[in-house]
Amino acid sequence: MENLHDRRKVYDRSQLIESEIKRNPVEQFRDWFTEAAESPGISEANAMSVSTLEEDGCPRTRMVLLKAYTHEGFIFYTNYDSRKGKSIEKNRKACLHFFWPGLERQVIIKADLERIAENLSDGYFHSRPKGSQLGAVVSPQSQEIPDRQFLEEKLKQLEAEYENTEVPRPSNWGGYLARPYEIEFWQGRPNRLHDRIIYTLEEIDWHIARLAP
Repeated sequence: MENLHDRRKVYDRSQLIESEIKRNPVEQFRDWFTEAAESPGISEANAMSVSTLEEDGCPRTRMVLLKAYTHEGFIFYTNYDSRKGKSIEKNRKACLHFFWPGLERQVIIKADLERIAENLSDGYFHSRPKGSQLGAVVSPQSQEIPDRQFLEEKLKQLEAEYENTEVPRPSNWGGYLARPYEIEFWQGRPNRLHDRIIYTLEEIDWHIARLAP
């Protein structure tokens, strides 16, 4: 067994105090996301984990890419028939998590999920590179397949089929809007006395509180 007890990092890059934060958590997220996106040490600031609850009662977490955010919430895309999609259809709650280690920051978002309008999914699908469009058609996401060659051969067939035509968006592929009802911002601080500011939605207003680290 490898002993990891002595692996420690001192968090001292920044602070998160009430007098400097935004009253709306999406605006606070915008500020942090902008800083993360401009940080040379962070290659994909929009990478986030999405945790959903499966039928056996165990959460399942995977990495996806945030593709848009507004005051309504956070948007990502997936195959609706995937393991993730099926979990969401049965339990519309999910937890999104961003970790930007270079800035010593985390954001944890609890949200209710809903499908976005089909025309919005169409618009994003057709903005993607054609290879990505074909990949969405090729992959029966989360289903068991015989081997890698199965995907490669199917891709070649579709590349020929759609060589000179537009790839239609599969009806089982599209976006989800995660409407947040709780957002926590975590800033690493020295001596493990981290800053944790949590926003909780109460009817139409956000309640702001500090949590002990």
